Amino acid sequence: MPTFTAPDGTELAYHVRGEGDPLVVLPGGPGQDSVYLGDLGGLTAHRRLLLLDLRGTGDSAVPADPATYRCDRQVDDVEALRVRLGLERMDLLAHSAGGSLAMLYAARYPQRVARLVLVTTIPWALGRPATPEDRLAAARLRKDEPWFAAAFPAFEAWLTGEDEGDDDFAAFGGFFYGRWDDTARAHAAAMAERANHEAEERFHGPDAYDPPALRAALVRVTAPVLVLAGEADGGPRPELARLAADAFPHAEFAVQPGAGHYPWLDDPEWFVRRTTAFLDGSPLPSAE
Repeated sequence: MPTFTAPDGTELAYHVRGEGDPLVVLPGGPGQDSVYLGDLGGLTAHRRLLLLDLRGTGDSAVPADPATYRCDRQVDDVEALRVRLGLERMDLLAHSAGGSLAMLYAARYPQRVARLVLVTTIPWALGRPATPEDRLAAARLRKDEPWFAAAFPAFEAWLTGEDEGDDDFAAFGGFFYGRWDDTARAHAAAMAERANHEAEERFHGPDAYDPPALRAALVRVTAPVLVLAGEADGGPRPELARLAADAFPHAEFAVQPGAGHYPWLDDPEWFVRRTTAFLDGSPLPSAE
């Protein structure tokens, strides 16, 4: 397992999977290591994935200063990985909360980004988190699911703070996936076991973001950007995810039909086809 040293001395790890041109991958959570990303639905058949374990997660060390879990403090970890890999410019894919980190990286190091993919990214860094109302509105669209009647009250209680127990996630996890099947249940359970809760709590901490300054910086990013949303996702709903695309001058926006927050699990073929077409600069079939 390859490692490198962050500017503050923290030892960080990344995992290499697949073949082809390199694609640096930033996980979300926040506070999750890269394991939950798997092979991104088979993207490893097209790209060599370089999956970073953010500080304090997976095989990366816990930092001496917990304040460095804050998103903006991790930007130079990404730059240190680029240097370690010897890449002049890199293709970058970020999922969920990792998208805020990727946006801050693109703003600070625009010349180092070749192409950028933001997958189901809430635009926290732009000052637009997903609200409980956003999530509940999306959840109500699942009313015909057999598990909805039992799951919705638990989800509502969790969102409103009436019940913050971590054990309740199993009761409403279906709202994060396009299909709440055995694969999704196993995925959700594994994520719960591997989370770093301190990293999660500090990631979006006070002063992590300056939305006006970030917007001003992102308009100078010349790299092509793909923002991919899940049709059934509540965090972010597609209209919220689109705000990230609107912040870049050269962005495409796509909504994966029927997908939740982890679209590579819901329809791997669609996800891989759309992502590789963008990364390769290929035209999409007219059906897309």
